[in-house]
Amino acid sequence: MNKDQALLKPIKIGDLELKNRVIMAPMTRNRADNKESEPTNLHVKYYSQRAGAGLIITEGSQISEAAVGYINTPGIYTEGQVEAWKKVTTAVHENDGKIFLQLWHCGRISHPKFHNGEKPLAPSAVNPNTQAYTPDGFEDTVEPQAMSIADLKQTVLDFKHAAENAKNAGFDGVEIHSSNGYLIHQFFNKNANIRTDDYGGSIQNRARFFFEVLEAVGEIWPENRIGVRLNPSLHNAFGITATEETIPTFDYVIEKLNAYDLAYTHLSEPFTDVSDINYLEPNIAKHYRPVYKGNLMINAGFDQESGNKVIDEGNADMVSFAKLFISNPDLPLRFAKNAPIANWDEDTFYTPGAKGYTDYPKYED
Repeated sequence: MNKDQALLKPIKIGDLELKNRVIMAPMTRNRADNKESEPTNLHVKYYSQRAGAGLIITEGSQISEAAVGYINTPGIYTEGQVEAWKKVTTAVHENDGKIFLQLWHCGRISHPKFHNGEKPLAPSAVNPNTQAYTPDGFEDTVEPQAMSIADLKQTVLDFKHAAENAKNAGFDGVEIHSSNGYLIHQFFNKNANIRTDDYGGSIQNRARFFFEVLEAVGEIWPENRIGVRLNPSLHNAFGITATEETIPTFDYVIEKLNAYDLAYTHLSEPFTDVSDINYLEPNIAKHYRPVYKGNLMINAGFDQESGNKVIDEGNADMVSFAKLFISNPDLPLRFAKNAPIANWDEDTFYTPGAKGYTDYPKYED
């Protein structure tokens, strides 16, 4: 057992002691295949199998009916959903795990079929020109409905209510999904947000909604039980086209986060090659480590070697793994034993049932 690796050293986030720095990243898996959008016993098994992670961050869970953008994703806005999530958190805790719920609003990455024929809400009426995963398969997105001030205030309250529900469901904390082209990221992006009021125009205005959400969630949870997720160099993915103000916007947001005692800030390396775009940052951890003073979690494309390296070099404190955790439920143990890593089956990522979800064996099995 090689437990001297950086990834396998414990770390404290707020008042929580994590047994390692191998974090399970949030991943949409589309297994909540019931009309109530509730986690099932499959979710209980899936997450408890992976309780060896230093921290599990759940799949994005919509904060309201208005937040839905994909089929078969679980919510956190009804009592039934709270009760169903309780079974998950109980099982994870019984297996000595820690688990945060990711709070999610898809914004314009949605479709009228999820909203009784109404357009999805977004900062502005700008079509992302991508596709939504509807009950009838992938369909083109539409021009969304620009949010009114009343819509904005209600959505902040929805985040707060969802955060309260997450606490009642027994989670150890929450992560605010501010990334990957969803609602909060849409506010950041100058192509998606063309508002002329206090929520558009300047960098400070485009970041305003995010900080209002953070403040509202902070009324429910101590700041050190809140994480945030950001994807600064996202470009030509999830409906987002970056601009010359993209990195200055995230520089502003991440610098301002130093005023909060967060559990962590969770950043993604670029999903696409941006090395030839001079106004985007190809090395996110390296760029933001000097900026951000709190716990920095990094994601996207890491393996055991590169994960240990980014921590050893001082550019991150934790690494979150997605696909590796799908096919290796005991990923930290495999790292400790330098054991072979099992391959995942991409065809089962978003399909119903246990196949490709809870049937990957542990190494010892």
